[in-house]
Amino acid sequence: MYTEDEMLMLSGIQHFAFCPRQWALIHIEQAWAENRLTFEGKLVHENVDDPLYQQKSENTIVLRSVSLASKELGLYGISDAIELCRSESEENSILHPKYPGYWEPHPVEYKHGQVKGNETDEVQVAAQAMCLEELYHITISYGWIYYAQMRHRTKVEISDSLRTLTKSLSDKMHKIYEEQITPKA
Repeated sequence: MYTEDEMLMLSGIQHFAFCPRQWALIHIEQAWAENRLTFEGKLVHENVDDPLYQQKSENTIVLRSVSLASKELGLYGISDAIELCRSESEENSILHPKYPGYWEPHPVEYKHGQVKGNETDEVQVAAQAMCLEELYHITISYGWIYYAQMRHRTKVEISDSLRTLTKSLSDKMHKIYEEQITPKA
């Protein structure tokens, strides 16, 4: 278990999965420059990041900008969205103070680009699911990634192998952060 002082940004796990050097440049050396892609990503997140922007129907509620943390992963951050789906069972469900009944939470991550064909984006959804699981003592079987360029969302199965990969990446992030050594190119 990591302490509060050891917590790293949850969003960084996607950068780390893509390239540990890129992650270290951003999170250790604080070397960050806006470019066309990061600006377009901000545009995608305009409505998503507004906690007052609500979507709800009888069977689905979308919560925006929900704070998440996991001491097991040593990560903290804010989700793009958590989709609550009505459930008939209390198993793997939560209660919400505003909405009666049982609800299954599923993280939804918004990305500017398109499906990458690897687990680079999936680990971020898995980390969010694992934060929710730790908080509520439930198991989440899937989440979503919405790709704005494709205007399509992809289901992410939170498998045991994806959980193991997510935990391994998190531990490696902490090791590099503790050493304060940026990996070579």
